[in-house]
Amino acid sequence: MNEAVRVRELTRHFGQFVAVDQVSFDVAPGEIFGFLGPNGAGKTTTIKMLTGLLSPTSGTALVAGYDVTQHPDEVKLNLGYMSQLFSLYPDLTVEENIQLFAGLYGVTGGRFAERRDWVLGMAGLTEHRRRSTGELSLGWKQRLALGCAVLHEPPLLFLDEPTSGVDPVSRRSFWDLIYQFAEAGTTVFVSTHYMEEAEYCYRLALMNRGRLIALDRPAALKETLRQPLLELRTDDPPKALEALRGAPGVVEAAMFGRALHVLVQDEHRALRELPQALAARGRSCEALQAVAPSLEDVFVALVRREGGTLDR
Repeated sequence: MNEAVRVRELTRHFGQFVAVDQVSFDVAPGEIFGFLGPNGAGKTTTIKMLTGLLSPTSGTALVAGYDVTQHPDEVKLNLGYMSQLFSLYPDLTVEENIQLFAGLYGVTGGRFAERRDWVLGMAGLTEHRRRSTGELSLGWKQRLALGCAVLHEPPLLFLDEPTSGVDPVSRRSFWDLIYQFAEAGTTVFVSTHYMEEAEYCYRLALMNRGRLIALDRPAALKETLRQPLLELRTDDPPKALEALRGAPGVVEAAMFGRALHVLVQDEHRALRELPQALAARGRSCEALQAVAPSLEDVFVALVRREGGTLDR
């Protein structure tokens, strides 16, 4: 088997609710594979099935060559898992957390000392090894959790929204580490809701309502947005967004930072007529120009095309 992860028709029910619906994909060895989707899309449920934390209702998944249903213990030994809550024990010291995870993964003796020192150095915590983990900044906790997840040097690393809540500098530093792991041959499977992070992945899987709705390289996904995209700057974006609903030639519009991104049927006609349509509805148009689509634009368009997000 050449795939690090092989998933076919993977499905999970919770009573009558279908959380993951016949999902299929492959992940290549050494790939940084991104999992993207709104809350409730089924990302975390899928990861829990792939890491042996949750049994599938139907379908198959092979992780590192092992069936997640038939050989869950072997699966767990061949992967590292880091959740968005970092899976650390705040009442333990930094070194005690490392020792605990080393015991769980069977890392002992001289190998433990070597791996412990590597984690401390990588996380920048060598001088803080006896400090309570609960006192650490989010950036330090993040790097410590990553180190604990790879103490046993697994061939696969699962990261479930690992940068949630950390500052941009720590987030960028964390992704530098992810690239280092991938370059060394580790397969990295990462879920995220940060669009700029999604750009760093080799390939992206987009999920919505439990189904896989797109899978490709970030650049290729952006090419799927065929209709012209305009960026509108105005004094009151929310009210301008409301004014655009039902306007002739407008396919859809969404907030984009302090501006609006507007998909239109005809670029030249929209550039000419949208300012007039806004003015007729009492809204200003400070600037209007054609722009290249971002992953966020693609994400919003695909999710809406597939029925919108799931209300819970």
